[in-house]
Amino acid sequence: MNETDLSPVVRPARVVVGVTGSASSAAALRRAVYEARCTRSVLVPVLAWEPPGGETVYRMAPEPRLAALWALRAEERLQASIAAAGGIPDDVAVERIVVRAPAAFALNALADQSGDLLVLGAGGRGRLARFLHGHVRRCAAAGARAPVLLVAPPASPRKLRRELRRITPEDFAGPRRPSGG
Repeated sequence: MNETDLSPVVRPARVVVGVTGSASSAAALRRAVYEARCTRSVLVPVLAWEPPGGETVYRMAPEPRLAALWALRAEERLQASIAAAGGIPDDVAVERIVVRAPAAFALNALADQSGDLLVLGAGGRGRLARFLHGHVRRCAAAGARAPVLLVAPPASPRKLRRELRRITPEDFAGPRRPSGG
């Protein structure tokens, strides 16, 4: 056995990006594609999922067929999220990963070397959005061993946001037909 057999395996640098299907996640994926293309790194879009209610609830009444269905849905969500973000160009090496694990843990486990880059969506605007949805981002950024790039979501005009908040289910109803004859 020579010395080269004991050397660690060197893998190419990767750009790991968390994908959820949100607008912020789509912005992060587009930026990750740009970073991977510029640095000739492998792009790793990751969708982490857990059973509804979490692993503890699942362990109380495990159902493998449901778990297989949830895994399939996660695969479909990853593909749909990539397509909605504009897809991945052919000149970018890609390794799609769907993993059953807490998202922050999975992202940190995958972006585990200093040459890697972890790209995350910076989430919605406003304190409430950051409080409700920022847990994964905060935990991933706090425990990261690789540099982290936070990408702001696309801006939407204030007037449009205000109007969207006032939408009711009736706004989606088709045109009313006159009743009677």
